[in-house]
Amino acid sequence: MPDLGQYAIEVLAAYGASIVVLGVLVIGTLHASRSAKARLAEREAQTDG
Repeated sequence: MPDLGQYAIEVLAAYGASIVVLGVLVIGTLHASRSAKARLAEREAQTDG
């Protein structure tokens, strides 16, 4: 691990916050994708008769 000196806490907190934000964005995108796929499949089933 690199020597972060006196700013270690701030740097590690920034890395942690970035990881959390990216995780939330990935989960939100996956959820939206699954929801859109389900709605599309439902509409396709309705039009197929």
